[in-house]
Amino acid sequence: MKKLFKNYTYDFDKNEAKLITSFCKKAIDQMSGNQDFYKDVKAFESIRTKIADDPFAVKLTKDEKIRLVHQLTQNRNHIKTTMDKSGFIKKWFYKSMFTQYENLLENHFSN
Repeated sequence: MKKLFKNYTYDFDKNEAKLITSFCKKAIDQMSGNQDFYKDVKAFESIRTKIADDPFAVKLTKDEKIRLVHQLTQNRNHIKTTMDKSGFIKKWFYKSMFTQYENLLENHFSN
């Protein structure tokens, strides 16, 4: 049976909150010049504000959660592709970042 209402409240630790905040800031910087991404920019600004207010009780809307998970997944996949094509040094450099995204998605956003 499918749940009618889902809980979109998350409890992020300090490192996860920092990772999401920096990710949102970078996404806002990259998207803010393009009107096509207006809704994405608003969602990431809202997420960043909510995490700044209280990283231990972040209540996201369904739209915010979907946009965040989609972008985090895209980023993780891009890092994975970059790692697969890279040499040892670059692979070692990206491994930590990939692991952080992987753990964040697995711990909080897996179904």
